[in-house]
Amino acid sequence: MELYLKVRLACAEGLSQRSAAKRFNVSRDTVRKMLSFSSPPGYRRQAAPCRPKLDGFVAIIDGWLDGDRGVPRKQRHTAKRVFDRLRQEHGFTGGYTIIKDYVREREQRSREMFVPLAHPAGDAQADFGEALVEIGGVTQKAHFFVLDLPHSDGCYVRAYPAAVAEAWVDGHIHAFAFFGGLPRSIVYDNDRCLVAKILPDGTRQRASLFSAFLSHYVIRDRYARPGKGNEKGNVEGLVGYCRATSWCLSRSSRPGRRSTCGSRSSAANVRTTSCGESETIGERLQRDLAAMQPLPASPFEACDQTSGRVSSQSLVRYKTNDYSVPVAWGHQEVWVRGYVDEVVIGCRSEVIARHPRCWRRDEVIFDPLHYLPLIEQKINALDQAAPLQGWELPEAFATLQRLMEARMHKHGKREYVQVLRLLESFDIADLQVAVEQAIDLGAVGFDAVKHLVLCRVERVPPRLDLDVYPFLPRTKVEKTFARAYMSLLSDGQKAA
Repeated sequence: MELYLKVRLACAEGLSQRSAAKRFNVSRDTVRKMLSFSSPPGYRRQAAPCRPKLDGFVAIIDGWLDGDRGVPRKQRHTAKRVFDRLRQEHGFTGGYTIIKDYVREREQRSREMFVPLAHPAGDAQADFGEALVEIGGVTQKAHFFVLDLPHSDGCYVRAYPAAVAEAWVDGHIHAFAFFGGLPRSIVYDNDRCLVAKILPDGTRQRASLFSAFLSHYVIRDRYARPGKGNEKGNVEGLVGYCRATSWCLSRSSRPGRRSTCGSRSSAANVRTTSCGESETIGERLQRDLAAMQPLPASPFEACDQTSGRVSSQSLVRYKTNDYSVPVAWGHQEVWVRGYVDEVVIGCRSEVIARHPRCWRRDEVIFDPLHYLPLIEQKINALDQAAPLQGWELPEAFATLQRLMEARMHKHGKREYVQVLRLLESFDIADLQVAVEQAIDLGAVGFDAVKHLVLCRVERVPPRLDLDVYPFLPRTKVEKTFARAYMSLLSDGQKAA
């Protein structure tokens, strides 16, 4: 550049091109080019380069690479694979470099271009991600729901055991409660929990639970094209950031990335420099909140609903697991509601069983109380009853069972089950105290335990006649006199 300036100044002052070439020791052609361009123009190709060894094979290469669009990425042709096939199948005699350069140039020409998107206040994007987490010392996979407000970078993240339809809906409900309003529209991908089918005209046939959710909140749903996560890039970036970093209750100050929102106040004090923004997240969030719709009076019930029948073992199948119900409802038609953390089973208008939801497969979830009435009738099944296996009761219950069986044999087993059935009406803490009192008093029997737990609940002193136990306190029966019956007569009858 310095030589260009000297030559051009000298010629501008009247020096001829021949003299300038001699003075600066360059050719006259170079001087002529320096006068034509203010800076070195660089090499300029006048025509496309000739590739005589490659041109005859371009159509073959393009056919192979075009066909790769429908196969997994790891099975597509590399430049080395193209080179080997051309030599083996078509007698190619050129070198590997021209093949590599052609494949690279073709990939560059075919790369997709994107339109910058605007994000009005009040719009949102939602997605699900997954990450390995450690809970209670056990490493397991967690699925997390993410709702992002692209206008302000406000976000909400909540973890779930699985990315099922009810988790999608439950995540929305908690996000709406966190922000205190409803987004005007939400962009989704084509997750099967949301979209049952993409119709030929491009419209979506929504899944039933998701459709009912949208109808309840009156939200406009929009969808990215299949496999085009860039159309909701903000939430995709948030999913990646959550996967790569620890979740916390405060916002990170790292530009353009954010962690889980724990409170609005924390979001309002953090600045972001992404995309040239100088406002705080909190300032932009206020515009988002102002554009949102108000929440309805009642939240949507985020549950999967189905029906079933109680089996002969008093079990109801839901998804891949079996849940118990009281034996009195055997062989009945029931309805099942699957929440994220609970399974509720009912018959007609009555709820008959509740269980924590199991996310494993092929498990049987028992409530021992459901089977006690049947075990009381079939007492020989007591020791092998699967619903009672692993039932962790206080040690006093095992002591009571041993004493009852030693004193009353088979009848003692039945009375022990009757004691367990008191848990249908009383808290286990109260029953445990009653059992311990009965053991201390030597009053080992159902009647005594029931009497003691009733006295504890009603806060009255127990009245056990230990001299005649196992019978309850004697009833004092007085003699009956004829005049006592006169009180049953009316006044008119007495006068007659």
